[in-house]
Amino acid sequence: MSAHPSRPAAAVEIDQLTKIYRSRDGAAPKRALDAVSLTIPLGAFFGLLGPNGAGKSTLINILAGLVIKTSGTARVWGFDIATAERAARSAIGVVPQELNFDPFFTPRELLDVQAGLYGVPKAERRTMEILDIMGLADKADAYARSLSGGMRRRLLVAKAMVHSPPVLVLDEPTAGVDVELRQHLWAHIRALNERGTTILLTTHYLEEAQALCDRIAIIDQGKVVANDETGALLRRLDAKRLTVTVDRAVDGLAPKLAALGGELTDARTLVFHYKPSQADVGSILAALAESGLGVRDLSTQEADLEDLFLTLTGAANGGEHRPP
Repeated sequence: MSAHPSRPAAAVEIDQLTKIYRSRDGAAPKRALDAVSLTIPLGAFFGLLGPNGAGKSTLINILAGLVIKTSGTARVWGFDIATAERAARSAIGVVPQELNFDPFFTPRELLDVQAGLYGVPKAERRTMEILDIMGLADKADAYARSLSGGMRRRLLVAKAMVHSPPVLVLDEPTAGVDVELRQHLWAHIRALNERGTTILLTTHYLEEAQALCDRIAIIDQGKVVANDETGALLRRLDAKRLTVTVDRAVDGLAPKLAALGGELTDARTLVFHYKPSQADVGSILAALAESGLGVRDLSTQEADLEDLFLTLTGAANGGEHRPP
């Protein structure tokens, strides 16, 4: 997929990246990014999450060459965005949130124009190959305005691929897209990743990020508050929920059950919030038996990415939650 022959140490390397917006009306400067350091491995499916205003878009726009950093360094495919600007830009493709193409052009025309803007010679353009990869080959000569919403999203991805970038940035690519179309789009994106393209994703669908990304960073108020493999991040919470339906109605919780994190949600249902590192289902079931309660049904629920997100961005502790 990539026309970039060299293989750097990482797809993206960001070190102490800072962006300060200074106001002209005397207001205090806004620190959009505060010494952010991240490394995105080659071939990763990397999620960048955070509340609105956390700095995600600023970071992406700096990598894409649309915003000038205040300090720090960033490399895309080994190219410094400040000292090797053209090479860095050629190594990245950005899929924006907005559907920003001329509706009176066909997909074939749109990709050819985009390739021309990147200086791709006609003999080296891969217009039909890219349209086929994105499932749009049969729409190559249809006006873009006639495409469905999901097809238009895939066309944006195709546009970002015309110069064969080894790094593809997806900025909220499924916002406003229904579940079926999201699944269709992700099938194509997964295929790109399997072919070797490094994916950087921002999304406010946390369950989507959890399912797709092998590594996730969470940014809040311009700072990285978490950065690890997805599974390792979830294990940080060390939290589970056990819901038990018992064989008879109870009007109060025995002290031992309360000590294990139990609470009574109705006369026959007990919910336990516990840390697997300190307790297990067996000890809870033993305590229920000691209390003379039989189990009719039970279910467990693991902590998920939303729990982690809320904890790290302060919302779980009464802080103001700005949606991701």
